[in-house]
Amino acid sequence: MKKSYATHTLILLGLFFITLSVSCKKDNNPAPPVNTISDPVNFAKLGLYEQIGGSTRRIFIAVSQMGSQPFASPYGLVFDTGSTGMTIDANGILPASMITANGLIVAGDSVNVNGITVTSQQALITYGGVDGSVQEYGNLAYATVQLGDGHGSITTPRIPFFLYYKIVNTTTGKQLAAHSADVFGVGPGVSYASRLIGSPLSYFKLGANITSGFRLAVLPSSGFNATATYVPNLLYIGLTPRDLSGSNFIMHPLTYNAISGYLPNIESTVTYGGTSIAASILFDTGTPTTSIIENSAATANVANLPANTVVSFTTSQGFNYQYTVTSTANATEVENPSYSNDTRTIFSIDFFLNNEYLIDYTSHRIGLKNN
Repeated sequence: MKKSYATHTLILLGLFFITLSVSCKKDNNPAPPVNTISDPVNFAKLGLYEQIGGSTRRIFIAVSQMGSQPFASPYGLVFDTGSTGMTIDANGILPASMITANGLIVAGDSVNVNGITVTSQQALITYGGVDGSVQEYGNLAYATVQLGDGHGSITTPRIPFFLYYKIVNTTTGKQLAAHSADVFGVGPGVSYASRLIGSPLSYFKLGANITSGFRLAVLPSSGFNATATYVPNLLYIGLTPRDLSGSNFIMHPLTYNAISGYLPNIESTVTYGGTSIAASILFDTGTPTTSIIENSAATANVANLPANTVVSFTTSQGFNYQYTVTSTANATEVENPSYSNDTRTIFSIDFFLNNEYLIDYTSHRIGLKNN
């Protein structure tokens, strides 16, 4: 998901995010998955929810409890490989008396409510650019978080996250609905809200021979329906030796940035319609509709690639992928970065319908694998 940059899909967040109305049962000891007798199992595996509205696809992870407070209906947070850190609305989580239009009421350095520690450290996250911006106001907080629901769940250690109380479209001045920007950012590096916030999946205490990270299975097209559909065994938490060296993933070392930590961008060559360019690619489940190719030589600020255009790329480590733009799938546009203020090429959630993806938080690598 693009943050602090131009984007043409961000406002969809406020329209398409949902709260999952599914069964909620606490289960801190889910049955472990089985790989092979000779390999250790992943630390845990969870299902995710898939949903589609028009051409907009989303995947969600259920959050059913924070601290000591279970939720009657789990919240559905967008599972986002393009950002880092959990971001969730305070409404329904904190007492209404603590939430005002001007901020969360925190006496002193912090306050503990139902096992959730809310600090006085405030932050502002800005999304958008050429299409206007959205600002999200909140505080640094800490809690244990139960991921999953009655289908299976696991509880994190006490983790830092961004607890927001207000999100505003600065172009219209309109405040967006509660929980319209709940995000579960699993990217490497640190959050825009605070350098103290990392991916929620990076905090688990793992056993011997299990590496900190996750593997995301191919997203089945059949699960994308108008209502949120549970799809089991999509998310594998903790990486086995087999994941890292015996499953044909092509691994890409990440570059460190002093501000953001390790960046999820992969150097590649992208080709489309007879044009070939060098590109820094972000593979982003949080981009729900249109892939964006940044080309500094583009003659138009933004141009949609026509149907039947073939797009391909090869990464610096030799991973190859190709797709064809159609009227109903793989929508792609070309932007000039002087207009978008972002040099990254972003491949949307459509990429994940045909490829597996993993992040190794320990060795700072991203793995890609053709289905």
